[in-house]
Amino acid sequence: MFTRSLPQTNQKGPEVVASSTTPSLEAPNVSNNVEAATLTTAGPSKEGESLISRMMADNPYFSAGAGLMGIGVALTALRRSVTLGATFAQRRMLVSLEIPSKDRAYPWFLEWMAHQPVAQARGKGGASSLFKMSQGLRSHELAVETTYKQHENGASEAIFNLVPGPGTHYFKYRGSWFQVKRERDSKLMDLHSGSPWETLTLTTLSTSRNLFASLLSEARALAEAYTEGKTVVYTAWGVEWRPFGKPRRRREMGSVVLADGIAEEIEADLKGFLSRGKWYAERGIPYRRGYLLHGPPGSGKTSFIQALAGSLNYNICLMNLSERGLTDDKLNHLLGLVPERSFVLLEDIDSAFSRRVQTSEDGYKSSVTFSGLLNALDGVASSEERIIFMTTNHFDRLDPALIRPGRIDVQQLLDDAVGEQAKRLFVKFYGNSIGEDGEKGRILKEGEMPLSDQEVETMGDGVEKLVEDERKHGRVISMASLQGHFIRTSARESMEGIRELCQPREAQA
Repeated sequence: MFTRSLPQTNQKGPEVVASSTTPSLEAPNVSNNVEAATLTTAGPSKEGESLISRMMADNPYFSAGAGLMGIGVALTALRRSVTLGATFAQRRMLVSLEIPSKDRAYPWFLEWMAHQPVAQARGKGGASSLFKMSQGLRSHELAVETTYKQHENGASEAIFNLVPGPGTHYFKYRGSWFQVKRERDSKLMDLHSGSPWETLTLTTLSTSRNLFASLLSEARALAEAYTEGKTVVYTAWGVEWRPFGKPRRRREMGSVVLADGIAEEIEADLKGFLSRGKWYAERGIPYRRGYLLHGPPGSGKTSFIQALAGSLNYNICLMNLSERGLTDDKLNHLLGLVPERSFVLLEDIDSAFSRRVQTSEDGYKSSVTFSGLLNALDGVASSEERIIFMTTNHFDRLDPALIRPGRIDVQQLLDDAVGEQAKRLFVKFYGNSIGEDGEKGRILKEGEMPLSDQEVETMGDGVEKLVEDERKHGRVISMASLQGHFIRTSARESMEGIRELCQPREAQA
């Protein structure tokens, strides 16, 4: 039994072994399949990547687009770097000066620019290509400034000056380059003058910043040289003073013939006031002076003020109190902003305030009140270092509150011509005097023989006696009438017409 059982056992054994070893024999095939699958999967991915790479490398449009994108990024970065660098350099290396149109240096600098001689450079065909000015000023944005020149024969000539207009300009001043940017803001307007707001911006290297002061000083000196020997008349324009017309040639004191001693007395009083500023301050007295010149029309009130201003190198600020729109506040403001070395002139002060209550049938009421004028003259808010001249033809119409001391310090009557005045004016017109320009003062008709000095003196005595005789009979003649008569006639003819020009004092008033 033992022998027969073995085959059975062996017979089953191989089956078990076979069944147990079969998987191990098949395992390598599974591993190979996995590796094959892995290889099969990885193969298409690499092929896709290489395909995209080949497409990117072989496509010229894609390469060009990528290149342009790179260039754009680089240029953007470069532009930003340049902007930042320029801003940094401008802050570190450049300095700017802004001059608004409200500043007093603004007209000075524009005047300096306008007075530079213009040389027009010609391009091909004669077309203007560039305008060069002295000091190396170059400009493509130009404006025109028109002036008139009056000749001795009466003809006038228009002169057109091309000056830098709104825009950017460059000039060289004392070896340094400057940029001038003139900007005009049309949206911002000066409500009083109606002109657009403007600014001037000067830019130069930081090392040349000290030239700003010298440039502005030169501009001011040029403006003063332009008005040297002349009197500037200012008028109120809104809340500021502006020159009225061109500067006028100064009038000599000797050209106004007043009664003996009057002109010298007023001039001495004014010079004494101007030299005692410290004296006023030490005693707490407001440093201001008021003068009232009254008398009949044509007595030389305004002419004397002009001559006095010319003698002391002063200008005149002319104010009309009856002007519409002028209020008490504006009056105070204007009197506080009077330009340096200027008289304030209020002409015909009696007509501005005939009554304290100023009304009319049409409902118009004067903007400046009488109390407002009094407060502006010596109130708490009134300005100092001020000289005011008032004129009137009717002294009796003035309110006593206006002419009291502190508001009017000096009152002077300028009356009609007296004999001594008439003689001095006659000798001045017909004598052998020579003015500063070398022109003789004689007035002769064609074919008329000149008078000797002795003859002029004798005829002057006759004029003096004639005028005094007429005054004794209540007939007077103004200095303006005498002057007009002497201008039109010769010395011999003038004696005959003086008596006819004399009028009764009541009729003249």
